Amino acid sequence: MEQMLQVRGVSKSFGGLMALRHVDLRVDTGQVVGLIGPNGSGKTTLFNVLSGFLKPDAGEILFEGQRIDRQPPHLIAQRGLGRTFQIVRPLIDLTVAENLIAGPLYSQKLSMTEAWQRAQTLLDFVGLAHRASAPARDLTLVEKKRLEIARALSIQPRLLLLDEVFAGLNPSEVNSAVDLIRNLRHELGITVLLIEHVMKVTMETCDRIIVLSHGEKIAEGAPAEVTRLPAVLEVYLGADHA
Repeated sequence: MEQMLQVRGVSKSFGGLMALRHVDLRVDTGQVVGLIGPNGSGKTTLFNVLSGFLKPDAGEILFEGQRIDRQPPHLIAQRGLGRTFQIVRPLIDLTVAENLIAGPLYSQKLSMTEAWQRAQTLLDFVGLAHRASAPARDLTLVEKKRLEIARALSIQPRLLLLDEVFAGLNPSEVNSAVDLIRNLRHELGITVLLIEHVMKVTMETCDRIIVLSHGEKIAEGAPAEVTRLPAVLEVYLGADHA
């Protein structure tokens, strides 16, 4: 299987704090890969490095065979790597649909008609078509998270980084989230790397799980295998259920 993303020996520190330590990972084309670990393990820092918001201190990152670890976020996005953010910040003074046309208009030079057509397609996909004309500030948290996904999709990424977009959902909403991730792969053909504490989501959608602890990768493999490892139970599930 072709490797879409390769991370080789990536390290990142903030002063005396080592947030990432020699992290290696890969994401193959067409896969859904989960990134788990307790709070403070370096997951979002890794996403920030992958998407260009932070520069690694060491190591290299290849996306579709080309190094991106020294490129700015907008160029990485144009290459086809999109992301969501843990704290959603829609453009609250715009409507839901208007939130989706800004990226395509400016990054991909689409016409207004083309941008509106893409927005409508994405709103249908994430289940927000009925809220298209509503101000973004009026959305519920769950709806804002779906809008965040749609905004990331508006630039037509081939790899999508999802940062805890399903935290705080009730069981019914989690089931819908699982369906949405499956549809990202099967309907849109998008490869996914996701950070998620809702274990039902990772267990039911991910081909592989990578576990971080104190900035280091401590385990990797199939979800059912990794979540039974003593080291993972201690640093992740143990911390979660202590």
